[in-house]
Amino acid sequence: MNDEIYIRRCIELAEKALGKTYPNPLVGSVIVYDDRIIGEGFHKKAGEPHAEINAINSIKEEDIHLIPESTIYVSLEPCAHFGKTPPCAMKIKELGFKKVVIGAMDSHDKVNGKGKKIITDAGIEAVSGVLEDECRQLNKRFFTYHERKRPFIILKWAESVDGFMDKDFQPYQISNALSKQFVHQMRSEEHAILVGKNTALHDNPSLTVRDVEGRNPIRILIDFNLEVSENSNIYNDEAETIIFNSVKNLEDKNLKFVKIRRENSINKILEKLYELHIQSVIIEGGRFTLQEFINQNIWDETLIFKNPNLNLDNGTKAPEFNFNPQKKEKLRDTEVLFFVNESLD
Repeated sequence: MNDEIYIRRCIELAEKALGKTYPNPLVGSVIVYDDRIIGEGFHKKAGEPHAEINAINSIKEEDIHLIPESTIYVSLEPCAHFGKTPPCAMKIKELGFKKVVIGAMDSHDKVNGKGKKIITDAGIEAVSGVLEDECRQLNKRFFTYHERKRPFIILKWAESVDGFMDKDFQPYQISNALSKQFVHQMRSEEHAILVGKNTALHDNPSLTVRDVEGRNPIRILIDFNLEVSENSNIYNDEAETIIFNSVKNLEDKNLKFVKIRRENSINKILEKLYELHIQSVIIEGGRFTLQEFINQNIWDETLIFKNPNLNLDNGTKAPEFNFNPQKKEKLRDTEVLFFVNESLD
């Protein structure tokens, strides 16, 4: 039971860095001696120390001698390879912890049991699979990327009660200010955001984070014939931008033009995003692009913002999406429907 309490604390710590660690996973760590937490930490940013190292460094000088009699808890298997930082499994071995408790094993091919093996080969007791489902949910983006070889896909749109995304084919504010803030928070937490050509021409979106503090996602535009003007907001210098097209390959400062063929384009785009180490993407529009992902069943979660008091009568129809929501929330007069693609389990 205590193991679950401390792994849950690891998850709480890890969540503090949501959106900031890409392409690394979210990881929290707690060090316990005699049912007392003597150190804790989380991975804050790629290239910076991992959770285990931050937890070790947080131990007060008077408690350092307790390490050989302490248990270190970590939400994800300690790494076993040299990257921008040394392997955490080696540090745990070097300091000689009494025991290691792991939430979920790491399916990344550079780890995948190797971290735990280093620890057990050193004669340190290691237990894994504590709150495993919760730990995998914490890193759903990371696990989807490494196991499915594609980013975690989130579909998102707003619609009126009669199923339209705009009014008379012109932009229309469907959801409220609180919903907008929710969306910007969501953008700050995901690795990238994608729109099709029509949305870029129709709405001229910036696809940046504004109403909350946070990093801008990488912007992705599908524009085969490069019809969107380079004076559009999506081309400004506020965020890194990838343009999938059938005209040219070119890199220029924060712009990356990637040439692909139209045939089977969704899968080609996802393959390229995997190569670029992009772990999650919000598909924000428009209807045609969203419907392509739905029709090919390439999505993990969907959020629909519905205004139950708004009839628009005419305009762009919302995508056809015949699934039951897992939960519903109210953001004042906007209803948010949350869906999970259970057919992928």
